[in-house]
Amino acid sequence: MIEDQLPERPQRVESLSHAQRERLAYVEFRLYFMGEIGRPDLANRFGIAPAGATRDLALYREIAPQNIEFDGSNKVYRIGKVFRPIFQHSPQRVLSALSLGFGDGVNGETKPLLPCESPAPLSNPQMEVLAPICRAIHANRPVAIRYHSMSSGESDRVIVPFALVDTGLRWHVRAFDRKSGTFRDFVITRIEAPTLLDEEPKPNERQDNDIQWTRIVELDFVPHPRLSRPEIIQMDYGMTDGSIRMRVRAAVAGYMLLRWSVDASPDHSLKEEQYRLWLSDPLALYGVENAKLAPGYRLPVMQTKK
Repeated sequence: MIEDQLPERPQRVESLSHAQRERLAYVEFRLYFMGEIGRPDLANRFGIAPAGATRDLALYREIAPQNIEFDGSNKVYRIGKVFRPIFQHSPQRVLSALSLGFGDGVNGETKPLLPCESPAPLSNPQMEVLAPICRAIHANRPVAIRYHSMSSGESDRVIVPFALVDTGLRWHVRAFDRKSGTFRDFVITRIEAPTLLDEEPKPNERQDNDIQWTRIVELDFVPHPRLSRPEIIQMDYGMTDGSIRMRVRAAVAGYMLLRWSVDASPDHSLKEEQYRLWLSDPLALYGVENAKLAPGYRLPVMQTKK
């Protein structure tokens, strides 16, 4: 994925404690995206005394004087006329903070920083299921579960989980399944009664034996050929040289193409409005087990020698 370049931070910042850097990054966030910050904003966010907030604001002003100006009449600090961030602000984290607010799980509720509407998630894992699954991943332990499958119904299984996967529609856990003897995806909302087992995974159950997980496929997306203004799609996705090149795990490739509505047909035959991107090399999905999830994907026709 395309990532922002890390800003060059003044050496002074690197010498600060982690807590100080967190507070200064918040100062910069408020300036950058809200245009201003007051002493109460900083004090309330981190639970520090007003005097501590004053020191942090003065420190940020000392390190990046061009980024911040004091408005004495309103007693707030405003973004400087020549602003250049000294911290990296990930788009995902920024949009999450703006739409959901900042929270640490203690106060329970957070409020968005700006008016924001987004689709409500329809599938959320239950915490009493997600938590032990996460502990099993962290401790590298098998876990006994009761699982509800669309194809085989309810069954008791022992799985060896090693990663969570967000498909955009629901959360999975990638794991070795002792019942089938294969690596599989398990939908977390279909798991009941997870119980960690006090034993080590067997060598063949470890993630480095999951071929679909360890295999990396390179995908090249271009504006869909049916569109008359490809340059707008290039702007939408921040394309370089007219395409987006991504490297993803084979185990998640099909989910990603479905999530992004990428036409994976060899002849870009999907004409519906939601398909703004085309996978220019569908053969990149050869051998990807979940390629069938990709919109329009068709198995390649093998040529036979005469």
